[in-house]
Parts: sequence; C-alpha cells; structure tokens
Amino acid sequence: MCADAQICFAEVVAGSTAWLGRGLSCVCAQRRESDTRPSFDLTPSQEECLQRLQNRIDIAYDSSIPEHQEALRALWNAAFPEEELRGLISEQWKEMGWQGKDPSTDFRGGGFISLENLLFFARNFPKSFQDLLWKQEGDRSVWEYPFAVAGVNITFMLIQMLDLEAVKPRTIIGAIFLKFLSENESAFDLLYCITFKLMDHQWLSMRASYMDFNTVMKATRRQLERELLLEDITRLEDLPSYGLLTR
Repeated sequence: MCADAQICFAEVVAGSTAWLGRGLSCVCAQRRESDTRPSFDLTPSQEECLQRLQNRIDIAYDSSIPEHQEALRALWNAAFPEEELRGLISEQWKEMGWQGKDPSTDFRGGGFISLENLLFFARNFPKSFQDLLWKQEGDRSVWEYPFAVAGVNITFMLIQMLDLEAVKPRTIIGAIFLKFLSENESAFDLLYCITFKLMDHQWLSMRASYMDFNTVMKATRRQLERELLLEDITRLEDLPSYGLLTR
C-alpha cells in the first residue's frame, strides 16, 4: 500500500511510468474483512462466461497486432471524428488524457480489455462518453483527472472489486456480477460505463481536484457495491447509477 494515496495519482499526472503498479494498488486492491465470503459454486453457463471474460482480461495490449492497432484507431475516431489521427504514436493522444504520445504504455496494467471498455463506452453511450472526455458537465476543478488514464484505472478497479481473476467468486459482489454476466455477455463493459459515469458524478459532488482522485475512486467503489447489493436489482440496467448514462 502507498503511504499517501494522493501521491499515487499525482504520479499519474506527472507522467510516472510506474503509475499502474503503485497508483492502482492504492485505489483498487482494498479488501475489508467484512467483504470476505466462502467461495460460491457456479453453474456451467456461469463458468463458461467467467472463463471467456478471464481470457479477455489476460490479453495484453500489443501494438504489433493489427487488431489492437485498429481498435486504437477506432477509439480515436469515436472520440475525435473530425480530427485525423497522424499516427498511433502522436502528441495528439494527450488530448484524450493519455500520459504521453504512445497510449500503449498506459495499457500495461489494464490490458487490451481496458481499450475494449473505452471503445464500448464510446460506441454505446456516445453522449456520456463525449461529456466526460470534454468535461462538459458541472462546476469543475482547474486540475481535472485525465480521461483516458482514469478509464484504465476503472477497468483495473472493477477487475479487483469483482475478484475476476479467481477461479470462482469469493465475495457476494462477485457472485452477483456473474449472474448478470451469464445473462449478458457485455455485462463487464456495461458495468464499466456505469462506473465511469458514476465516478464523474462523485467527482463533481465532492468538488474534487486531481489530488483527490483516489478518494473519489474509493467512494465510487463503495457506492457501486451498495447498488449491486440492492434486493430489487435483477439486471445492471436496474442500478440507480445506470440512469446517469445518456446515449
């Protein structure tokens, strides 16, 4: 754990190449003993869905793979449809909130799935995606969180919160999510969109600045866990925070 959670995100903004290792351990890898439950048995369908998602999580971003290159170009085109991308390594990427001119360096801890999450968000909720990219809503701090880097943080946080690298869920939150996943193959991507919008909502309500990012992420995780535990939630679209999204 980091001694000062605020320093972690300060390193992100400053461009530290180690942010994903240190920063995210502060934000995400937090487990309270009260969260711990015995492991939950899965149906064959749930096992298959979990395995497919784990396979996605295991794929590292590789800038030499054409599919990965195309996904990155597609993300640019979704974000800036009227601005031509000059190259996969370009100063232009900083406009989206990457640390430098090569986004591949920021995918190291989040993997290819973090790019897929951003692309799913851009394609399925373009209004919310653009609002967050351009920080169009609310009374905001002068020192805002970088959009793209925040997106990778959210992917990592969800993987940790849902304990998705375990053979089977060890928390009630993880078990609940797998029920949604077995009914909707895109459940992780959809939950990502909900979480990103919820994080921004928390950011505005807390009147946060970039030094408060880790605090906002913790508050976002707590709120998300509370919503997932609500008795009348039968699908992700029933989560109160889903209502924050606009297409």
